[in-house]
Amino acid sequence: MLSLSAKIRKTQGRKTKALRIKGVLPAVLYGPEIKTASLEVDAKEFQKVYQETGESTLISLEIESGKKKYLVLIHDLKRDPLTSEVIHVDLYQPSLEKEIEAHVPIILEGESPAIKNLGGTLIKNIGEVVVKALPQNLPKEIKVNISGLATFGNHLLIKDLKLAEGIKILKEPDEIVASIAQPEKVEEELEKPIEEKVEEVEKVEKEKKEEAEEVEEEKPTETAGKEEKKGK
Repeated sequence: MLSLSAKIRKTQGRKTKALRIKGVLPAVLYGPEIKTASLEVDAKEFQKVYQETGESTLISLEIESGKKKYLVLIHDLKRDPLTSEVIHVDLYQPSLEKEIEAHVPIILEGESPAIKNLGGTLIKNIGEVVVKALPQNLPKEIKVNISGLATFGNHLLIKDLKLAEGIKILKEPDEIVASIAQPEKVEEELEKPIEEKVEEVEKVEKEKKEEAEEVEEEKPTETAGKEEKKGK
């Protein structure tokens, strides 16, 4: 299990910007059985841990050189809207006896014969799923091998995902995770000469114009009929 060092944070509000300039990331620790605490962690250390654990793997949080230790999840990240840099992190200590929900990414592995041999395109319909399990059983990611997708129309479903016992995916079992599509017909359209495309457009415009003229020719007749009836 990876560990993350933290210190009690006394700086609050806008003043935390000065911490980030120094490479320190503001954080908050909370959970159902503990008192909320403001913390600060080393930004580089946090990034290394986060890359390994994601948001669904327990880490050991050590406060003030290990004086206090907590098993926590990286629960929420706040990012700068312009740079996408992490500017704040929530650390959540869950109860290890109660199931919780977490977002887990789906990683596609292997090589599909339909892509390699037939020129198909991989369509990934679902990039992550919400799973429910005890905190200590949550997976960091769900890996799926696509080598079984041998031809067009083959697909992987939610029920095809293999998970350890005690982990449930909160999605319909028949939802499509990934499939192989035939080469797009759009490519054929793009290969057409520009002149041919212009002719097609002009043909459509001409047909629309002729239809409009026919409608306009019918209108006076209808009006004349109404006036004739009125005269009688």
